[in-house]
Amino acid sequence: MTRYWVAVDLAIVLIFVIIGRHNHHHGDSLSGIVSTTWPFAVGLAIGWLIVLLRHQDGVSLSAGSEVFLSTVAFGMILRVIAGQGIAFAFIVVALVFLGALMLGLRLLCLRYFHASQ
Repeated sequence: MTRYWVAVDLAIVLIFVIIGRHNHHHGDSLSGIVSTTWPFAVGLAIGWLIVLLRHQDGVSLSAGSEVFLSTVAFGMILRVIAGQGIAFAFIVVALVFLGALMLGLRLLCLRYFHASQ
């Protein structure tokens, strides 16, 4: 189950990056997508490492919150270090988009799973 959620979270990050690059007319080149994705992918990996070291189930809202917040926090920090820059509106959009999808999908899964038992 963990591999599934890691893949889902990574797909969410990629969707976030691709939509953002498209909306800001930055192009959809592979190098551009990689350049924008890597800080968030590292943040995602750190979040998952924290969850796995605590032996948490990745589908829980608690674990999802840790992964989500690590993705945004470390992603933004790494963007600044890499000279990519951030803006307040970008932080808000990242929090809303990634939070809605990462936590929303977990919530739907938990509700569906519990309802079917």
